[in-house]
Amino acid sequence: MALLHGFLWRLLLVLVHVNRALVSWLRVRLRSLKGRLWERMVAALLLPVALAGFPDHRRKFNRNPGANANSVTGNCAASRRSRCLSDGRSLEKLPVHIGLLVAEEEPSYTDISNLVVWCMAVGISYVSVYDNHGIFRKNNSHLLEEIMRKQQDLLGVDGSKHNVEFLSNGSDKHQHHVVSCRPTVKVLSPDDGKQSIVQAAQQLCRSVENKERSSRDISVTMLDIMLRESKNVPDPELVVKFGPVDSTLGFLPWHIRLTEFISLPSHRNVSYEDLFGALQREESEQQQQRQRQQQRQRHCSSAAAPHHWPQHGPWEPRPPPPVPRVSSEQNALICAPSAG
Repeated sequence: MALLHGFLWRLLLVLVHVNRALVSWLRVRLRSLKGRLWERMVAALLLPVALAGFPDHRRKFNRNPGANANSVTGNCAASRRSRCLSDGRSLEKLPVHIGLLVAEEEPSYTDISNLVVWCMAVGISYVSVYDNHGIFRKNNSHLLEEIMRKQQDLLGVDGSKHNVEFLSNGSDKHQHHVVSCRPTVKVLSPDDGKQSIVQAAQQLCRSVENKERSSRDISVTMLDIMLRESKNVPDPELVVKFGPVDSTLGFLPWHIRLTEFISLPSHRNVSYEDLFGALQREESEQQQQRQRQQQRQRHCSSAAAPHHWPQHGPWEPRPPPPVPRVSSEQNALICAPSAG
């Protein structure tokens, strides 16, 4: 039986080679204009039969082109996710909170959504989106839909498994929309900056007026506690500013005392490499700052250490040098009145 199977297998291989040779010959004869009419007619009749005799096994791959496209897209998304994760792990210290400050007149929802999704993929926990006109706040539903779509396109992640938090306008309450798993996205406006400080100060004064607190409780520390309770996010370690304006434009003025600002020309057509380059620049700045701090600490510790002076014998006062004697003639010349 094994010999029979081997013989049949070799026979099929021979037929396949014969079929390929016949197809090649028929194609050449059809293209040739020198062949006779009856040869061209026979070749035209036999060519479909030869092509249909042994269907190519590679056609099985093309029976469902949609599934093939989905598999290719899934592989690309998986490679992008793995690249972003590896890039995030390559950084010594990834910022917990990053701000995206748009200082341009016409914001692009597509480009900002790309930046938000890239920040999520790298492993950043909090992403704040801010523009000084409050355009993103007014159209937060549009931004939410764009983030969900970009998240699916770029990373292949189901948007229903994630949680994005939007601050409601003019209040301390939060609106929760489902968009991301670990990261939290906050859409901010100028009302969340100086206006929030004013509201916290008014709330503190009202509590003193209602005798809920005493006047001694009014302090910078208490105001800081109230502001942090209202925002419920850590201070941003990095803010990436897009646009030609050299200003913070009112971005969370209470929370950026130790924040590193990096400027990029524009948020339009921004790439993942631009964002990751900003993260690398922030890391190098942090390393240089830590080195300067260590040098300062070493200098202070060496200055505070007791100085050991070289030991000598007991101090003895030295006699003053002898005064030169003046002769009587020199004294007479010195003391004599000058003439005229």
